[in-house]
Amino acid sequence: MPANRSKLLRRGIAALAALPLLTLAACGYGSESKDDTANATVAAGAKKIDGLDSVKIGYFGNLTHATALVGNQKGFFQKQLGATKADYQIFNAGPSEIEALNSGSIDIGWIGPSPAVNGYTKSDGKSLRIIGGSASGGVKLVVDPKKIKSLKDVKGKKIATPQLGNTQDVAFLNWVAEQGWKVDAESGKGDVSVVRTDNKVTPDAFKSGSVDGAWVPEPTASKLVAEGGKVLLDESTLWPGKKFVITNIIVSQKFLKEHPKAVEAVLKASVETNKWINANPDEAKAAVNKQLGIDSGKELPAGVLDPAWKSIQITNDPLASTLNTEAQHAVKAGLLENPKLDGIYDLTPLNKVLAAEGESSVSDAGLGVK
Repeated sequence: MPANRSKLLRRGIAALAALPLLTLAACGYGSESKDDTANATVAAGAKKIDGLDSVKIGYFGNLTHATALVGNQKGFFQKQLGATKADYQIFNAGPSEIEALNSGSIDIGWIGPSPAVNGYTKSDGKSLRIIGGSASGGVKLVVDPKKIKSLKDVKGKKIATPQLGNTQDVAFLNWVAEQGWKVDAESGKGDVSVVRTDNKVTPDAFKSGSVDGAWVPEPTASKLVAEGGKVLLDESTLWPGKKFVITNIIVSQKFLKEHPKAVEAVLKASVETNKWINANPDEAKAAVNKQLGIDSGKELPAGVLDPAWKSIQITNDPLASTLNTEAQHAVKAGLLENPKLDGIYDLTPLNKVLAAEGESSVSDAGLGVK
């Protein structure tokens, strides 16, 4: 690997890890969920699973983590874990969640594909496994319609992405390259100026005119639309079948080996939650928003929540082939060394749960444990 690319990779990962969290918990990684109402209900006579006092679950306060938000709010995880407590921590940055997983501060987490790939490759395939899917879609290029009227007008403009090397940053850099434009991945300078901006700050930056648009996940995209932005491109239109992984479920390999019943219980709850979400979209949307309010102190207004919710597909399928494609996009951008992803998936527990529910199995695209 060339020295400059290795240096770039290290800087990209360092920049990701340096991003601030929503709040700091005592463990130093994420904030603890404040809602104990749904989780407090434990069936009489319930027993601990694998002898565990708790299973520590991490997720982000994003709509693309709806499974975890609803599973928390409606008590699906606690129901399956019995007398073992579902203990939640909230994160705002993938590297921080990976660090928490590696340290044992969480056991299982909902996370985007880029942090999962980075975490797996940095540990030489020893830290984690992807054990399920959760969501597809929910990413858009939103622009100021006064400055950008067509896709070709993006050239020469300032476009925000959430983090250097994060999933949306990689997707935008790849799209830029496909237009024949050049951008230095590390600095963000070139035919387009890529401005790495935290999602919490992006709406204000857009409103002030310091950026002309943003390639961002929901609900940030819909927040920009509420500020007068226009959706110029939905990323789902760039993928076969309009599906691509935006959220995975990961587990530490140590926890998976030592507590398979607990992992299976969480996956059973995830499948149950996803089934409920897809059968009750309006109720699920309300549950997501309620948990977002509990976790962050503020619910989303209907003008933001409604369009954002419509663009996300909830699924058990990890869409493994698209994860491999996204990893190759990062390689092309110079943000990732050519990764060895063999063994990143272990979908055996999920497929066992799906079979018991009478549902079709899902594929690891040849990247599963042998």
